[in-house]
Amino acid sequence: MSRHLLLLSCRRTLQACSKRQLAASSVRMFASDSPGLPDSIKRVGEAMAVPNEYPGQNYAFNWSLNADGVTPLKKSAFRITKPLDLKVAGLEQPKTNPLKVKAAAASKMPEAGSDNLSFDTFDEVSQRTKDLLSLSDHLYCPEGHVPGTHTGVRVITNSATLSPQLLAYLDRAPRKDPPVNQPITAYILEGTEEEFAGYAIEEVEFPTDETMTVMDAKSVAAVVVVGKKPDIKLIVAGLEICQSGLAADEAERAAKKAEEEPKDE
Repeated sequence: MSRHLLLLSCRRTLQACSKRQLAASSVRMFASDSPGLPDSIKRVGEAMAVPNEYPGQNYAFNWSLNADGVTPLKKSAFRITKPLDLKVAGLEQPKTNPLKVKAAAASKMPEAGSDNLSFDTFDEVSQRTKDLLSLSDHLYCPEGHVPGTHTGVRVITNSATLSPQLLAYLDRAPRKDPPVNQPITAYILEGTEEEFAGYAIEEVEFPTDETMTVMDAKSVAAVVVVGKKPDIKLIVAGLEICQSGLAADEAERAAKKAEEEPKDE
């Protein structure tokens, strides 16, 4: 009888120990989650990984390029806003920074719709250039402001030579994420037998509120330069002409709006 009581007592003791161990394990915490630790050794934020992204393959930037009419089919498109981005893209640093460039004569950069360049011709060459850029092994996309202004520019090119020069020419602009499309987009295709240069400015409407019912107007511009070795002076001529055109359009819209507003008597 005493032996039976002894066995029962042992079982109860083991059960009590098991419950204490289970209770202890249920409140166990990682050291970094313990209360009272300084923020410097705690985890801040959650780890996040986007599958299949790597330098030259960024989904948000690719969508932005798609809006510009270029799709990086070889999955190698580099957004370049600062010298470090050149290194990431495997490009050399510019020898001079900032780079001053004397623009080519305006006569060498005709406007679409003028006597020297029809809209049809510009549209045809522009679309062909976008298609060929989409097929390029690598795309380099310097971004910045036209020097001395706050007019944004995005260059889309396959030229590893021109990209560092264009970055050095442009004024550095704040980097925005996710990427936004710029008022001026330049499509520069290197390595073709065709030689072409031209630009177009058009007015587009965009919504100003979440209801998508109130629309406003703005002007955007495109520069297209194609050739075996495109001249940076010709590219700069297109950028500067477009900047002047966009500023003139904006001033005209502002003056028209002021005339339409009721005046206090």
